Amino acid sequence: YGLLCFTSLFTLINPIGMLPAYLSLTEEITRQERTIINRKGILTAGIILIIFSFIGDSIFSFYGITINAFRIVGGFIFFRIGLNMLESKISRMKATPKEEEEAHQKEVFAFTPFAIPMIAGPGSITSAMILSANSQNYVDKFVFITMLILTLLITYLIFQTSGRISKFLGTIGLRILQRIMGLLLMVIAVQFVIDGITPIIKELFPN
Repeated sequence: YGLLCFTSLFTLINPIGMLPAYLSLTEEITRQERTIINRKGILTAGIILIIFSFIGDSIFSFYGITINAFRIVGGFIFFRIGLNMLESKISRMKATPKEEEEAHQKEVFAFTPFAIPMIAGPGSITSAMILSANSQNYVDKFVFITMLILTLLITYLIFQTSGRISKFLGTIGLRILQRIMGLLLMVIAVQFVIDGITPIIKELFPN
């Protein structure tokens, strides 16, 4: 379960795939300012993901949504994001051109579009809600929160060393890694859809 949580969250946040856009948006920012932005952005995104993971059950109850329906919809969303990653496209679910333009304002960039929606976007929020809802007990909840924190910590370290990683991997290396993560995300997406459809089929056709 811990591996599922980590791979789902890491591939949806996709820090490796975001490096080119991140470097472009922060090229005129000093290293010290970038560190402050990274800390604020990761902390903001972490708080948002944790909040949504804990209020997921309440949202389901309020709107009369079943976890199986959410798994199916989430699977389709993840598949689309994964397909964009496989084709080395920047998903418009990450940031709009207007948000990218406003990102050059240093005081705003840490919160939008960096924290929202680049890190805590529709895909990662949906994943956090589904994974939290799948937690059967307090141990699973602890594992989920631990993997979320670990994912955000690794994301922070990647952005902190973004320049060196980009030079080491190069454009081709970044695209290869992005495509591998995209393929992995598509597999996870299909599994989410299967997990959502199976109980519905069993309920409709008990025999």
